[in-house]
Order: sequence, then C-alpha cells, then structure tokens
Amino acid sequence: MTGAVAGARQAVAERLNAHFGFYLTHCELLAQSRSDWQHIEIFEHPQFGRVMRIDGCFMTSERDEFFYHEPMVHLPAIAHPGVRHALVVGGGDGGAVEELLKLPGIEQVTLCELDDEVVRMARQWLASIHRGALDDPRVRLQLGDARIFMQATEQRFDQIVLDLTDPFGPAVELYTVQFYQTCQRILQPGGVLSLHLGSPIHLQESLQRIHASLKAVFPIVRPYLQYVPLYGTLWCMAMASDTSDPAALTPAQVDARLRVRGIGRLQLYNGQTHQALLAQPNFLVEMLRQRAAPLHSGQQLGDVHDPADLPPITIVEG
Repeated sequence: MTGAVAGARQAVAERLNAHFGFYLTHCELLAQSRSDWQHIEIFEHPQFGRVMRIDGCFMTSERDEFFYHEPMVHLPAIAHPGVRHALVVGGGDGGAVEELLKLPGIEQVTLCELDDEVVRMARQWLASIHRGALDDPRVRLQLGDARIFMQATEQRFDQIVLDLTDPFGPAVELYTVQFYQTCQRILQPGGVLSLHLGSPIHLQESLQRIHASLKAVFPIVRPYLQYVPLYGTLWCMAMASDTSDPAALTPAQVDARLRVRGIGRLQLYNGQTHQALLAQPNFLVEMLRQRAAPLHSGQQLGDVHDPADLPPITIVEG
C-alpha cells in the first residue's frame, strides 16, 4: 500500500507465515503515515469499520477490538484486589487504556508508546476505540523507549499491560527474561502483568519460548486463549504475577467482583468467559509441556518474520 492515495479501495492481506495468511477486501484507505519507526495505515472496511495496520500487520479495528482488549485487561485486573496505578507498554491506539479506565479505583494510567505518530493517528481516526481515553486527565503519556523509562522509574504499578507489536526486530527485546525482570521490579506486591504470546497455530516456537521466559521470572503464569477475528486465528495471551492467580476465581466470584466494582460496558468478559479463557485444550497443554529455552536479550525467534521479508501476496477479486 505504500504510495497509495486516500480514498483508494483494494484488497489488503497479511501473510502470517510462508503458508498462511489473512485478507480483507474492499478496504478504503483513509490515511497513512510513515514515522521514524514504522508505516501506519488507517482503512475503512465494511465488516470491521476502521482498521489500523502497522508495517503490514493488522493491529486493531473498531468492531473487534474488544476480543483483544477486554481479556488483556480485565482477566488480570479481576484477580487483583484493586488496581490504582497501571502501565501500558505500546497500545498507542488507546484500547487498553480505555479498558483500564473502567476500573473504579484507577488513579493513573501511564501509556508508554514509542511512536507518537500512532497516538496522533488514533486520536484522529479511532475515537470509537479509545473513547477519549488518550486525553483523560488520569492518563500520562510517556513517549520513547519503554525499557529506558522502566529501568529508570521509581514508580510502582499494580498492573502492567504489554500491548506490543509482534516480536521481530527491536520489539523482540520486550519479550525477554531481562525485560520481564524489569517488569517484576516495578510491580507492586501482588501486581499483575499481561501480554500476548502469539498464536498456537503458526507461532508455536515463539509461544513456547515466551511462556518459558515468563516462567523463569514469575511463580504464577496463566496462559489463556482467545480468537481475535482481525488476526484471522486463535491467539494466546498470558497473565503473570508473584501471588495473584486468576485461576483461583470461580465464575460466580468473577461476576460478583465485576458487580461490586461497577465494571460495565463489557462485550466479552464475564465470569463464564473468564473460566473459558483459562481452559486449555489438550494440544496447548502438550505444547506448553514441551521443554523450551527462555528468550534472552540479543536472541531472536526463529518463527517470527518481518512481513516485508515474506513473499508478497496477490489477491485477485472475482
């Protein structure tokens, strides 16, 4: 799409690996920008509404973002006695921030985003995703490298949400044992961390190694599965903590906490889906049981590729 003009309509594809991909037809390009870091595009799509794509990868859409953001935020938050200070790393679209602001005791959310152009584009085009959260007075925008900020800060957080791009290039450093040790250091006792591990369908090595990296740092690690329509596949997330365990909660306890805390306007997450998210099918149990080497700083993942390095896709609409 590089060089395409606003208003152009065409099919847009993302190759997930050399043999598997996902496409959308009838995409109208609304805006694009090439920042110092990446190529950002906003499309209008008949099914998903406005869609953000970064460096050829679908990130979020108006109509399916809750499939991703609600489990990422609320499953760990419900296991915590009361989140007051939260940190989002990445997540410049504001979807995770908007979910955190639903928590009744939240006092401050720090959004640490590398690329201010993502935030600018989201403010302009994705209001139905962030719902004004990016400009809420409780939100502190911290632009720049998250690792530098997190290594230097003396602040402690009740919840950290790693809403990251896929682990290739510089982003892979945010999936390492060393980075998770930094996260652990700035979490309050009982604090909760959430992130995505990738897909058990086409990113099995990555899922296993990132899971092993979390387990090298945190005593409690709970993977959970969610289908994300825009990603075209089953997706795996995980929560990690020193002491808080979402698996200890029954569906009735989850619903009671949501009710007492006054958390509403949720389209996916409740007590039953909490339990369903954490239920692991046999193939995932076996995958996570296999021995995998934790990922350390300076290493790469063998099954994750920059989409630009994969063969191009041609879609012929008929």
